Amino acid sequence: MKTLLHHRFPGFRARVGVSRWDITPDLDVCAKNWGAAESSFATGIHRRLTGTALAIASSKTNDPPLLLLSLDLGWWRCRHDSAALRSQVLEQLALPDTNVIIHLTHTHAGPALDSDAPAEANPDATRDYLARLTESCVQGGREALEKLEPATALFGQGRCALATNRDLIDPANPDRYLSGFHPGAPADDKLLVARVLADDGRTLATLVNYACHPTTLAWENTLISPDYPGAMRELIETQTGGAFCLFLQGASGELAPAEQYSGDPNLADRHGRELGHAALSVLVPMAEGCSHLNYDGPIESGAPLAMWHACKQSLSESLRATVIAEQFELKGDLPSVSTIDAALAIEPDGFQRERLLRKRRIRMSVGDGTYLTEKLWLWRVGDAAICAVPFEPYSAFQTTLRAMFPEIPLLVLGVSNNTIGYLPPESLYDLNLYPVWQTPIARGGHERLLASAVTGFRELFPNNKPQQ
Repeated sequence: MKTLLHHRFPGFRARVGVSRWDITPDLDVCAKNWGAAESSFATGIHRRLTGTALAIASSKTNDPPLLLLSLDLGWWRCRHDSAALRSQVLEQLALPDTNVIIHLTHTHAGPALDSDAPAEANPDATRDYLARLTESCVQGGREALEKLEPATALFGQGRCALATNRDLIDPANPDRYLSGFHPGAPADDKLLVARVLADDGRTLATLVNYACHPTTLAWENTLISPDYPGAMRELIETQTGGAFCLFLQGASGELAPAEQYSGDPNLADRHGRELGHAALSVLVPMAEGCSHLNYDGPIESGAPLAMWHACKQSLSESLRATVIAEQFELKGDLPSVSTIDAALAIEPDGFQRERLLRKRRIRMSVGDGTYLTEKLWLWRVGDAAICAVPFEPYSAFQTTLRAMFPEIPLLVLGVSNNTIGYLPPESLYDLNLYPVWQTPIARGGHERLLASAVTGFRELFPNNKPQQ
């Protein structure tokens, strides 16, 4: 009797819609993202910035669809700016809070998202840009929802060496760390990829989830750019019939390219092609939409051979979304806004002033209390999971989650629905390290966020017991 064996590829079955739109700012919008930059404004465009929407709806129920927006933007300076955009998307598209993720790919060569910027940064132009951005996101989301059609998504994983550890002990001062390539330290190189296929075989969309700071282009660059995700998307889209590719930035708190902080856009494109080719190597086996390998039995040859064939079988249609609100303790030594303003009044231009301005934005965002309540968004999309957070977690957040739920393709998205700052593991809080002194969150926040995510995924995947 033939032994029944099969290998199952994870995925989901649903109705899916995708859209794409331009979000490139005018050159009068402030684009200063580096304290070392001499100019506040870009002089041209390397690649245009885009927004891409992915809508996912059940094939069986009338439950509200899920909507994921991926935007070629850096980070939110003001909480009220991100809240204003998000509230309009929720209201205009009649979607619940649980069902919308607005994710920033985290380029450092885009507009400064700060409606409260000082006069020299031309805040009126930024406010106009934010208004247009909001309108375009609503329209882009609506278009994706209007395009819903039956589809199958398959998930795979690979590796890419673009990301390296960037917590380097200063060779001239062992008591502090620099943000730069640390050749002796390990880095999470996992790459998660999905191909979404229509029933007629067309690729509707691809998803690329990878953790690596888009900091190829820095203070010497004067061009608006999505950084490496731009060339990555271009490569993948040319190989998938023009289907839109969504880049999803992972938990990249300590991860970045080895060669970075450049003024050369060709380097960003080179990095993008490196990631794009790695993603294509995972996408190619999914091109036919076959979700299973079935064992046919042995064939006797020079060696006894096991015969398998690819086939299509049913996939999970489970779609669920939840939001978990978690309370984080703030650092006890955060300066007040008035203290920071007093220091700004006597601080000349330069990197020290930039650091003070960043401290002020953080204090304004978190308020004057001792605790901050933030949310994490957890989605189940068939066999796969999405975890979106408003932080820049260290990669330990995603590696730990994936180790605990090894059978689930688990996509982690940082800088989503808001931006608070870094979230390093507790063990790093005694180090003189930029992400540690930048974050407003007290020691233990990383562990609290991780525990909340584990609890949430246990509820979304009751049959997948977490590994210890």
